[in-house]
Amino acid sequence: MNDFAINRRTLIKGATATFALAALHASGMGMFYPSKTYRVALIGTGWYGKSDLFRLIQVAPVNVVALCDVDKKQLAEAAKMVSQRLKTGKTPKLYNDYRKMLAENELDVVLIGTPDHWHALTAIDAMKAGAHVYVQKPISVDVIEGEAMVAAARKYNRVVQVGTQRRSTPHLVDAKQKIVDTGLLGKVSHVEMCCYYHMRNNKNPSTQPVPEFLDYEMWTGPAPLRPYDGLPHVGWWRAFMEYGNGIVGDMCIHMFDAVRWMLDLGWPKKISSTGGIYVQKEAKSNISDTQSALFEYEDLNCIWQHRTWGTPADPDYPWAFKIYGDKGTLKGDVYKYDFVPVDQKEQKIHQDVVYEKEKYPEDVTEPRIELHTAPATRKHLLNFLNAIENNSRPVADIEQGHISTASCIMANMSMKLGRPLVYDPQKREIAGDAEATKLLQRPYRGEWKHPKREDV
Repeated sequence: MNDFAINRRTLIKGATATFALAALHASGMGMFYPSKTYRVALIGTGWYGKSDLFRLIQVAPVNVVALCDVDKKQLAEAAKMVSQRLKTGKTPKLYNDYRKMLAENELDVVLIGTPDHWHALTAIDAMKAGAHVYVQKPISVDVIEGEAMVAAARKYNRVVQVGTQRRSTPHLVDAKQKIVDTGLLGKVSHVEMCCYYHMRNNKNPSTQPVPEFLDYEMWTGPAPLRPYDGLPHVGWWRAFMEYGNGIVGDMCIHMFDAVRWMLDLGWPKKISSTGGIYVQKEAKSNISDTQSALFEYEDLNCIWQHRTWGTPADPDYPWAFKIYGDKGTLKGDVYKYDFVPVDQKEQKIHQDVVYEKEKYPEDVTEPRIELHTAPATRKHLLNFLNAIENNSRPVADIEQGHISTASCIMANMSMKLGRPLVYDPQKREIAGDAEATKLLQRPYRGEWKHPKREDV
């Protein structure tokens, strides 16, 4: 598939084209020439927010107009790093409140790297302000938020790319083209997905005063206000369902979205899940340490399993998907893929991740960078800009992000309720289940107003 159709009207823009040529993906999957310098802002200047912004700076001419964060120290550090990355050396305007930032600046693109409970409000407000949006996954913490985000993107004609960059991972794009699309798998009737990383935070920090540099009230926003027991945005928030959707919302969404993309799957016809906190009971964390989920399609089951303890089922693929066909099996993760044919006379196929350390030497010195995902993020951002230039849908369009996100959210709902769920995306309800339908929307705290598709 060709994600980067040449935008012919910009070929004559020599300087811009020259800049963009330096940003072409190493896989050689086409060219893209931005037609202008994009005015960009970032909401949420933590680890991955900065990472997304730095990848964008690498692949397109941008003017980083503003940065927004509720942590003054983190914001100042990000401003310094951004100014060093920009050729102009200019420091962006700094904001504590994203609403003030949107009101005071004309922006073409807004990147959102906040914790999950802030994705919906910031994305919708950015779209209303005229910006196209690149939002991290999962797109929302409840299903109705996601429905509202899709509605806003369509109403305001904005391009919204979701950070499910497996769809732009070079070796997985290759696997889709060479293995799946050519029919080497045969009939696919079973998928397994997993994560066995010991990633659950099992600490028990004590309650403490909120530091002066953090606006904890604004950080919490529409979510429940927990007693302050440490900087929540330094990974601690992922331990709590108040701010996200656990490991299913964090890790399953990547693999499930990749499988849906590879196999061209839409909404599951039924979702069920079991699990809980079986082993790591000593911690404050309220996300599951053990969980299985089943996403059912016609003649196809997609099964998820995570454990934050013990050993992985397959040490070579501890966070991965495995697609089983009657002619062969495709195993894939962020580092590689393997195709194993049923017929032993047929050739096995293996490919590793693409690195671009020589092409982008600044990657090597960037703190906390995931070198193996940097090429995928660059390609994902180029696809995003290409969609803006051509008024088209990106590869990880908001609707696709919503299906993957909502499916993971409903897996958690099924685990909580102890029964399967069937979602009707037209009626936006759980079929025949009023109790479950109420859980599609979480209550918002205080005066924060929950977005709905009819109100955006």
